[in-house]
Amino acid sequence: MTWLNSHPLTFLVFAPTLLGFVLMALPHSLGKLARLLGFLGALGVFILSLAWLLGHGSAGAVLVERAPWFTLVNLPVDYALTVDGLNLWLVILTTFLVPLTMLGTWNSLKDRIGTFAALFLLLETGMLGALMAQDLFFFYLFWEAMLIPMYFMIGVWGGDERRYAANKFFLYTLSGSLLWLVALLYLANKAGGFNPAVMAQAASALPFGVQCWLFVAFAVAFAIKVPLFPLHTWLPDAHVQAPTAGSVILAGVLLKLGGYGFIRFAIPMFPQAAMHYAQPIALLSVVAIVYGALVAMVQRDIKKLVAYSSVSHMGFVMLGLASMTVIGTQGAMLQMLNHGISTGALFLLVGMLYDRAHTRMIADFGGVVTKMPVFTTFFMIVTLSSIGLPLTNGFVGEFWILNGTFLSGFGWGRLYACLATSGVLLGAVYMLWMFMRVFWGPENKDEDSGTHHLHSDLNAREIAVMLPLVVLIVWMGVHPKTFMVASEAPVASLLQDIKAPAPRTFVLRPAVHEAPAPAGAQAHEASAAPEPSAAHEVH
Repeated sequence: MTWLNSHPLTFLVFAPTLLGFVLMALPHSLGKLARLLGFLGALGVFILSLAWLLGHGSAGAVLVERAPWFTLVNLPVDYALTVDGLNLWLVILTTFLVPLTMLGTWNSLKDRIGTFAALFLLLETGMLGALMAQDLFFFYLFWEAMLIPMYFMIGVWGGDERRYAANKFFLYTLSGSLLWLVALLYLANKAGGFNPAVMAQAASALPFGVQCWLFVAFAVAFAIKVPLFPLHTWLPDAHVQAPTAGSVILAGVLLKLGGYGFIRFAIPMFPQAAMHYAQPIALLSVVAIVYGALVAMVQRDIKKLVAYSSVSHMGFVMLGLASMTVIGTQGAMLQMLNHGISTGALFLLVGMLYDRAHTRMIADFGGVVTKMPVFTTFFMIVTLSSIGLPLTNGFVGEFWILNGTFLSGFGWGRLYACLATSGVLLGAVYMLWMFMRVFWGPENKDEDSGTHHLHSDLNAREIAVMLPLVVLIVWMGVHPKTFMVASEAPVASLLQDIKAPAPRTFVLRPAVHEAPAPAGAQAHEASAAPEPSAAHEVH
């Protein structure tokens, strides 16, 4: 127990891997036992993460584990793990979603259950390691390690076109990572190591043009993971072909690592280059918001609709980061958490529907509310969260992002904020249109239709999975401060080094009513006074 107390971060990162190897060693005949052990182990990691991290990180403390590891071509690589305000809630989101997803997809897989559970735990190690790593080469190792279990989860347990989707996912991510590795090694040679703070100092001494090229290499790797338009095309295929558990964790955590990479490494290491490319990133973000929403509107597959909604929602995250304002960046941080909860819940619900109906086509349903009223209630709440209804989590994050963009000192801020607002409206259109047709539309009487195969509502296990997600949706919408206090100081510190234009402020000047002055005095004041200003002035 002493070792656990002195190395909590190491335990959180590698305990899932140790358990995963144990599950792989079990024979296939014990698949159900392996699934149970995997769930209990992941649940234990979540409970420990709450006990250890919230007890320290929520109070503003920084947990650090660092030691020399090895030397790579005369460059020292450190074993460095950190939990602070920037990654605290993302780490807890990861440890929360893994056991919840395993419980929510309990009966979804029939073949090689133990192997899948083992790969899921290995993926958890990769995600937690990438979130906590504070040596860039160490981070790179976890970044690449995440590819392997997800590749097999899609390629082995996925749909009919699973191999194509798995290969596309692998090649997209790997190609961006290789370009990034070249930039990483170049900068590490200049800095003499992979410590992010030292590398940032070395980057600041380089010519501005070189800084821009290095930032682009970092940004491309992270933008593919987000994914930012036009590097998003792997995502819909991966989501549609992946098993439900893969889709939940892909949307819930893996996409967030792209945004986290910008916040943790790309922007702090190249602040001036980040500001230089703020407008192109913001423009691509707005395109992603609108394009993702428009393409989602024409989808016939519910799961593919939710996949394209992820492209739109993650566009808001990148727009908040590009605003270079505290409120916009805080909104981006919150929106990453919101998306993990709401879109993860949507994929879980779609998976529960597919397990019963064996179809995800919108046209195959109708009148689901009469067959599954409890399921409909949960789906409605999550849908309202996804479209940003006030008092749900989606509203707060999007409002902060749009506010930060509109008030930013950039000349394009107002225009892009207004264009992005159309994505909110379009999101309501495609989500409510889908919900109306599936749940309230006329029932499909065909014997092969999805509604015809619905014979049971959610069971106790599935309700237990959805309840904490709904609680978080409301909690994050009513009291977002709970999840934003820890990141407030790190975000403000991060943006201090970026000489972004000062944010605009709105000043309301009340009219002052005075007694009328003598005619001569009025004439004198009129000749001496400056031109009157508007009552509403924008600075």
